[in-house]
Amino acid sequence: MTAITNMKCLILLFHVCLANLIKAAEVVDQVNQWTKMKTNGLIEHILDRDAVDNMTRLILANALYFKGEWNEKFDASETNDHEFHLLDGLPIRVPFMSSKKKQYIAAFNGFKVLRLPYKQGTDTRCFSMYFILPDAHDGLPALFGKISTEPGFLNHHVPLRKVSVGKFLIPKFKITFKFEASDILKGLGLTLPFCGGGLTEMVDSTLPENLSVSKVFHKSFIEVNEEGTEAAAVTVTLIMPLSLFIEKEIDFVADHSFLFLIKDESTGVVLFLGTVMNPLAG
Repeated sequence: MTAITNMKCLILLFHVCLANLIKAAEVVDQVNQWTKMKTNGLIEHILDRDAVDNMTRLILANALYFKGEWNEKFDASETNDHEFHLLDGLPIRVPFMSSKKKQYIAAFNGFKVLRLPYKQGTDTRCFSMYFILPDAHDGLPALFGKISTEPGFLNHHVPLRKVSVGKFLIPKFKITFKFEASDILKGLGLTLPFCGGGLTEMVDSTLPENLSVSKVFHKSFIEVNEEGTEAAAVTVTLIMPLSLFIEKEIDFVADHSFLFLIKDESTGVVLFLGTVMNPLAG
């Protein structure tokens, strides 16, 4: 099954604790314990000890946890070590998953796109992971340039049908990513919540102070491995008459830096977006 949990509305918890003069360290512990519980232990903490002090009045935190099972699982016995080329050209040995089954792959000018669907859960949402692999080992910066300058890039480069694969290798990887987003949000023009009094009317407070966001923390966890299910959800496959189309096998060997994303197919919303430059980096 596929599960996604979006955890919000920690504002009142933080505010009440600090208003009652609970030590900052205890607030950090409470938030981290709550985060660990809500993510089944995969995200063990989101706040560092020095993130909260006695002057803190408001912290907005968000932790997004996603767990998905592949529509068609990989056979773990087919996983073997191969070379992965870092951006500096040095090779490292990492475990790669493989399959001989048809895959959703499309080749474009300078890059290829792979779509791996997740098993559908109990609701109507469908999720997929996309791997966008530049042809050149050092092609990731150029790929970013294409994505940032071409409106609708992701929607215009979606594999629509399954094709036969030649050599097919995807590295296993696990990524935990955390950052403090205040400066990024301000740079994007979101400044009002950070201004004095920007959130005062949104929070039921007895304090005479003007309230505003002090920090914004984000942490995400992604693990890609062979796990999945053999029971497939309904998948639409476009079939072309053989008399008009001769299928050609496509290789997809992700042995160098690539871009990945997880998208809700029903809404088009991208839940995760990141790069893999070293599958062993964690």
